[in-house]
Amino acid sequence: MDISADVVGFSFIILGILLLIGKWIRVFTPLFRNYFIPSSMIAGLIGLLVGPEVLGAFGLHLFDNGGIFPMAMIDVWSVLPGLFINVIFASLFLGMTFPKTKKMWEVAGPQITFAHILSWGQYVVGIGLVLVILTPFFGMNPASGALLEISFVGGHGTAAGLSDTFEAVGFEEGRDLAIGLATVGVLSGVFLGMGLINWGARKGKTVILKSPADLSDEMKRGIIADEDQKEEPAGKKTTRSEFIETLTVHFGYIGAAIFVGFLLLEGFIFIEEWLWIEQIEIFTHLPLFPLAMIGAVIVQLFLNRFIKYNVIDRGVINRIQGLALDLLIVSALASLSLTVIGEYFIPFLIMAVSAIAWNLFAFLVIAPKVMTSHWFERAIGDLGQAMGMSAAGLMLIKLADPENESPSKEGFSYKQLLLDIFVGGGFVTAASVPLIVALGPVMTFVSAIIITTGWLLLGFFYFGRK
Repeated sequence: MDISADVVGFSFIILGILLLIGKWIRVFTPLFRNYFIPSSMIAGLIGLLVGPEVLGAFGLHLFDNGGIFPMAMIDVWSVLPGLFINVIFASLFLGMTFPKTKKMWEVAGPQITFAHILSWGQYVVGIGLVLVILTPFFGMNPASGALLEISFVGGHGTAAGLSDTFEAVGFEEGRDLAIGLATVGVLSGVFLGMGLINWGARKGKTVILKSPADLSDEMKRGIIADEDQKEEPAGKKTTRSEFIETLTVHFGYIGAAIFVGFLLLEGFIFIEEWLWIEQIEIFTHLPLFPLAMIGAVIVQLFLNRFIKYNVIDRGVINRIQGLALDLLIVSALASLSLTVIGEYFIPFLIMAVSAIAWNLFAFLVIAPKVMTSHWFERAIGDLGQAMGMSAAGLMLIKLADPENESPSKEGFSYKQLLLDIFVGGGFVTAASVPLIVALGPVMTFVSAIIITTGWLLLGFFYFGRK
């Protein structure tokens, strides 16, 4: 792909403009405000509508067949998610203080268990659909059994970040299907979440609840008032700007984490090739981003052990991570192929409905039996994350427990340490597609059932009896 530097530069400029347009549309549109639709998703959908898949399909275009965008710009956007997902995962644990495992388990154990039930259950449902419907009747690649967990629990970042893995196993359409499913997940998640919160208020299902109708207009618009802006710092400086900017230092540590992850991945690939396990290639098809997450842990532990200065601020890391996520979502949606989704529309619809149904069943039936204390406040956050975004989960927790009176928010934060490393974008998620291809859908289906059952038994008979 021969693309000039000018095209790459303007591709980022247009992404910024789309994000601004999405933001101001959200500010002035009550539907988007009241249901907390992310600005990046609005921006991405605008890019999709005026790009080659919609406007260009009707013959309305300014540049070749790219709608109002040159096709070279669409090509740039299509590769950006694979870059930004590494930044997002490398940012997960930098600047964090790792609590003791015992404390994490005591506070977040029920949420960790429920979140794993949600994730592994998506594999059971997805691979079950492959065995019964998707492959026999629609001829879909067995790897599509992993799409539900990748898209709904992993979200847009994971879905887009696995593009090369999909391509390596001959399932190129998996990228567009996964991003489409992630979009359905986020949109249905915010609508379902808001509906469940109102239902919980009426039925007395929650101990602590604030009606969404009571939220300030500023919060719905996503704007912070002048007098409150000091209460929401973007981070603090850890270095003197006359020598090196704090933002530059933090970006450098993210780069170091990604590089450590790269070395780990290359090492695992070398070992796999040296052992030469025929027909089983996992690390060869594994993307970089889960190893970047491990690289971040290694970098942070090294700093904690050998550097006496506090050089990483979690607030700054969060801003970089948020920027990468916004750019990833808008570029992934703007470069989405609706043609692929159209070709697989019935299987796509079956997968989307099945994933939503499983999440809703788990929330209403399983969560109360696993979490005997503040089950609604705890589970609503896990449900939001299981529909595609951690940010949506935190938002729903804030609506259900605005004053942090329950252990839900603290448990949600601790849960991430023992969840993201495995599922929701971790090693299992990243390896799920090559595992299904290598081991076959039947063996992976049985394995998913056994693991899901194990988490269910832990939830029902350990936490459920406490």
